[in-house]
Amino acid sequence: MEKMKSLLKPKPNPQQLLKDWQRRLRNEGRNIERQIRDIQREEKNVQKSIKEAAKRNDMGSAKSLAKEIVRSRKTVERLNENKAQLNSVSMHLGESVAVARTIGHLSKSAEVMKIVNNLLKAPEIAVTMQQFSREMTKAGLIEEMMNDAMDDALDAEDIEEETEEEIEKVLTAIAGETAAQLPEAIRKHKLKQPSTSEDAEENADDEEELEEMRARLASVRS
Repeated sequence: MEKMKSLLKPKPNPQQLLKDWQRRLRNEGRNIERQIRDIQREEKNVQKSIKEAAKRNDMGSAKSLAKEIVRSRKTVERLNENKAQLNSVSMHLGESVAVARTIGHLSKSAEVMKIVNNLLKAPEIAVTMQQFSREMTKAGLIEEMMNDAMDDALDAEDIEEETEEEIEKVLTAIAGETAAQLPEAIRKHKLKQPSTSEDAEENADDEEELEEMRARLASVRS
């Protein structure tokens, strides 16, 4: 019965399909913009925490937070690239609308297929693009992608490791001046001073705050 209903149900024409895809791509682009704003807003809080850690001469925490900023900025770079590619897909779909209007059906687009395959490797939008890939394949716009290839794309989180140079650069830019202003005698005193129970409690509080900040950054990056 369900099969009969699906056969009787009128299929959307190519122009309707393409316009619907373009609308959803715009929505996905807005989601990416919102995610970028969230990451950048949280980064400001992290920068403040780095400066505070530097004032306490807690350069270990400051460096750890600087590493999180490097990760976040790389995520923002990837998100901007993803958004540009989504815009490119939408542009090519616009061209396909004109062709479909002339010939009455969708013709395969190598450019759309290439960009969709690239976006399948982007961890932030891979699941969404997998759905687009299925729909576009069914409509005849792109070639069918093998299941193994799609699984590989979803598993491929090609995220570069943060280099020591990148971390130090961020740390110097944010906390370099603050750390430099800390008198050398105080820095040496803090390093040599034996830890007390109060210090242990303070360090535990700092570590808890550090973990909370890492968790917030990881949340907005995902």
